[in-house]
Formats: sequence, structure tokens, C-alpha cells
Amino acid sequence: MDSLLQLAADPAAWAALATLVVMEVVLGIDNLIFISILTNKLPPERQAAARRIGIGLALGLRLALLGTVAWIVHLTQPVVTILGHAFSWRDLILIAGGLFLLWKATKEIHHNVDPDPGEGEAGAAAPLGFNAAVAQILVLDLVFSIDSIITAVGMTDHVAIMVIAVLAAVSAMLLAADPLSRFIAAHPTVVMLALGFLIMIGMTLIAEGFGAHVPKGYIYTAMAFSAAVEGLNILGRRARKARATPASRAAPSRGEA
Repeated sequence: MDSLLQLAADPAAWAALATLVVMEVVLGIDNLIFISILTNKLPPERQAAARRIGIGLALGLRLALLGTVAWIVHLTQPVVTILGHAFSWRDLILIAGGLFLLWKATKEIHHNVDPDPGEGEAGAAAPLGFNAAVAQILVLDLVFSIDSIITAVGMTDHVAIMVIAVLAAVSAMLLAADPLSRFIAAHPTVVMLALGFLIMIGMTLIAEGFGAHVPKGYIYTAMAFSAAVEGLNILGRRARKARATPASRAAPSRGEA
């Protein structure tokens, strides 16, 4: 209790907490985009439950990993050398997660480009089941959770600050999950943009796994710029639709005249 009071009175601890909360929220965006795209493929009555389970799993994994901080730190130690390059467990997990994201995003892009393959065709996709969706969310939750906690460990030594930051980030994910999923479902072009984000994130995870550091600022700046351009496109489509609607209603009256 005394240590918590000392932390509360330490301005450096508050600065570390604010920085870590922002970092955790930003890192959670990747996870949330994947959860939103995946759960939107489920029946409407099961989507909210899948989102909450997925985010709950993310919270549980992060808190469980925080309880094994000493073990998490050892994940960065080399365990195998391939062609002269040493890989740690973290590297291998990031590479596996990146490959999974590339496979999943490419599959979803193919489905969006050709959503109705012919009956009996090899490309025909079976509907996504609830358990399958939760299992895929769990795989990515594990990858993002390990990356998130290793980032947190590198920023502060205080577990209490890490726990508060994780709770704040997951709470933000929980609040944003339903609105983001509805927005993605209502705008098909946003789906393709989000899948492009997932491919970029997957490539970044693979690069990080091979030891090539990619500054996160570049990734999120590119994502923000693309999202802003798509936002302008959405506003333009709404404006054209609004102008076209009165004209279409007025057309019959002019014909009758």
C-alpha cells in the first residue's frame, strides 16, 4: 500500500503511466481491427458476444503475462540460430503471428473481391463458426499481448503502472469495439482498407521477428493518412447522395407537368 502511495506522489510515475496508456491504446488498435473484421462475419446476434469474449481474452492474457514478467523478459533471449541469425521466442511468435495475419487478410480480401463463388467451386468458403472466430481471435490476442507487455516492461519497472495501463487500454477497446464494427460493416471500402492495414501490420510483425526494427510512428502515420483520405471519400459520397436524392424526387413531378 505504501509503495502505491509513493507511486501516486511521484510525477515521473504519472508521466510513465500516461505514456504507457497511450502506447497500449495505439497497440490495441491492430487487435481491435482484426476482432471487428472477424466478428462481422458471424450472425448479427452473436457478434457482440464474440467481440466481448475476444477483448476479455486480450485482457486476461495481458494480466496473466504481467504476472510472469520475469519469464516474459527471458522471451527476448536467443533460443535458436538459423543461417547465422539468432531468434528468440518473441521473434518466433511475432513471425508466426505475422504470417497468420497475412494469410487471414489475404483470404478475406479474396472473399471480398469474389464474395459469391460458384456452387461446388474449390474457392467456396464455409461460414465462420463462433468457436472458430474466438480461436482465431485468441491466436492474435496472444501475439499482440506478448508484444504489448514486452513494450510495457521496456518503459517502466512498476507492475502497478503496467496493470493500470492495460486496464485503461482494454477498456478503450471495449468501448470502441461496437461502434468500430458497425462503421466497418456499413462502409465496404473501409473493410478493404482495414484488411490492407492488417497486411501491413503482418509484414511489420515478420520484419520485427527477423530483427528489422520498423518505427511504429511510420506505420500509424500511414494508417492515419489512409484513414483520413477514406474519410474524405465517405463524406464526398454522402454529399453526392444527398444532392442526388432531391433531384430524383423532383423528376416525376416535372414529367407529369
